[in-house]
Amino acid sequence: MTASAPSRLAYIDWMRGLACLLMFQTHAYDAWLTPEARKTQFFMYSQGLGTFPGPLFLFLAGISSALVVDRLRQKGVAANDIARATMSRGLEIWGLGMAFRLQEYLIAFPWAPWSNLFRVDILNILGLAMILMGAVARLAAGGKGSSAARARWLTLAAAITVALAIALLTPPLWTTWRLRFLPWPLESYINGVDVFDQPHPGLFPIFPWVGFAFAGLAMGLALFSDWARRHEGAALALLGVGGAALFQSARWLEAQPIQLYAVHNFWLTSPNFFLMRVGLLLGILWGSYAWCRWGLATKGFSPVIQLGQTSLLVYWVHIELVYGRVSILPQHTQSIRGASLGLATITLAMLVLSVIKTRILPRLSWWPGSKRPIGSKAS
Repeated sequence: MTASAPSRLAYIDWMRGLACLLMFQTHAYDAWLTPEARKTQFFMYSQGLGTFPGPLFLFLAGISSALVVDRLRQKGVAANDIARATMSRGLEIWGLGMAFRLQEYLIAFPWAPWSNLFRVDILNILGLAMILMGAVARLAAGGKGSSAARARWLTLAAAITVALAIALLTPPLWTTWRLRFLPWPLESYINGVDVFDQPHPGLFPIFPWVGFAFAGLAMGLALFSDWARRHEGAALALLGVGGAALFQSARWLEAQPIQLYAVHNFWLTSPNFFLMRVGLLLGILWGSYAWCRWGLATKGFSPVIQLGQTSLLVYWVHIELVYGRVSILPQHTQSIRGASLGLATITLAMLVLSVIKTRILPRLSWWPGSKRPIGSKAS
């Protein structure tokens, strides 16, 4: 669910497709399992895997933004124009998020509360993250005399700084530094409070979620440096090792007796948990690269890469087929076996939809953006 890059990198699409698969299983089991089945270890592990799609999508949005910004800088595009392009795409994604919320409200009318229109969901925060990344990239670019290489490293340093600042500010902004003077729709973008008295863990506020996008922006800029382009495998391996070191360092910090915050919640707001997840994301990034380069991912048709190329579309549609009025199975009525069959059906349906979007519709002369000249014969 990101802006399209000028050219696609297979391991990035594969990683995004993995996020789609994890998202499907999380939503399917959450929506369809009976209350009894939700008490099992199976459901616990399923929802544990469900903590990855959000960080993955945001992290990959950062990498994609880095690719766009870096290539435009290499072409000599003005810094203001680069920022405008990135921020405009972010505004478009945020608008799509608002349109999605309106659609969900109208479909569920009159039972849905009006407050659902302002729910901070993944599309909203993806768009806002892209806007903020565009602004930071512009500030770091400097004046007309700055070289593309210098702007890249300044943006990388700024992205790391912003990611760490977001992680460190998350605990107080969720607890002791609550911005209660703001109307709840605005405060919700800070800490996900929504209409509840306390921040809600199921939402996607700036703190800490946008931090994953800035971490991706930093890693993307490192990957697209001149050295990393010449030594792609070594660069990805170094990021993987760095991810493991970051994970272990965060574990060590969490085990220390000294706590910096008046209210400590490891699973929701802890900077150490944030760093551990970034470390895992770097490990998944390297694993995705290795699987695409030396494994079977790019040998023939790859369903995972295919899903990754249309992640926004399959996200939008699968929500209705899992949670909406057109859910393919009744809510909270299925055994693990029944929900698993439903999950297989949803996954196959989304794969077919993705193929239609990327491989069939572009071949039709009447379809907007068709790649086939009007009047040519279909093959």
